[in-house]
Amino acid sequence: MVDLIASPGDPIWRQYVPTVQELEVHDGLVDSLDEDANSPVPNITHRYPDRALFLVSPVCAAYCRFCTRRRKVGDPEKIPMAQLESAFRYLEEHHEIRDVIMSGGDPLLLSDRRIDDICKRLRAIPHLEVLRIGSRVPCHLPERVTPELCAILKQYHPLYINTHFNHPDELTPAAVRALGMLADAGIPLGCQTVLLKGVNDDPEVMKLLMQRLLTARVRPYYIYMCDQVAGAEHFRTTVEKGLEIIKALRGWTSGLAVPHFVIDAPGGGGKIPLLPEYVVKLTDTEIVLRNYAGKTYRYSQPVEPILVG
Repeated sequence: MVDLIASPGDPIWRQYVPTVQELEVHDGLVDSLDEDANSPVPNITHRYPDRALFLVSPVCAAYCRFCTRRRKVGDPEKIPMAQLESAFRYLEEHHEIRDVIMSGGDPLLLSDRRIDDICKRLRAIPHLEVLRIGSRVPCHLPERVTPELCAILKQYHPLYINTHFNHPDELTPAAVRALGMLADAGIPLGCQTVLLKGVNDDPEVMKLLMQRLLTARVRPYYIYMCDQVAGAEHFRTTVEKGLEIIKALRGWTSGLAVPHFVIDAPGGGGKIPLLPEYVVKLTDTEIVLRNYAGKTYRYSQPVEPILVG
């Protein structure tokens, strides 16, 4: 668990301690992303052309109050390998898939042996170029990241891990050590953060989180608008708040610390990026731009060469 003490109302407390606000269901949605519509076989979500989500674990590292999969609980070994056969066959038969994201739940809550078996099966599929793992374990259970686990993962490069931190206080010494072990095993690390009211909906808090992630050798990857999850309305901010935060990052800190700001579109539309408005005017001859400090600049469009006959 995270090695810090949370107090009622602070950002850590708000993320993990239930409140009566969760009983307020405004839209009745439990899974607004409609993953089942893109699930051709059990445990596979194939929404994008060249990549697929492979659900390998039914249990999360933490009971997230703002996740579409927060309902998935149980024994991390509950899905037997035999039950994953249809998913492996689907990946073998679909040569357009080059990138597989292992998710769940949380894949790193599986045993070392199960992780090894799954990665070995995936690496035996010639057209799968990249393996990815989505995990909250480095934040919530950093003790799970052991030399043995790192040695297993190191065998299956190129392998990437996207982890999930929402507040700078979650980057505890134990979490930073775990991230360091994974990075030392040659695993590129990214972070997917969710914009949450009362947790990180402050430009300075978010900037500090992104900077500390970079220091821990984690590249900020996405900031998500909170999903439209039943009982999580109290966590949702306005889209304008997210744009304000991105505007406070871009130009004011390293470009490496500026993630993509996206909405995972309801109904299975996928991730749609949003940016503050930097284009003032666009014509055939020039573009007028506004930079991070609010100053405007002109950039000329290319002039077509005059052909001499």
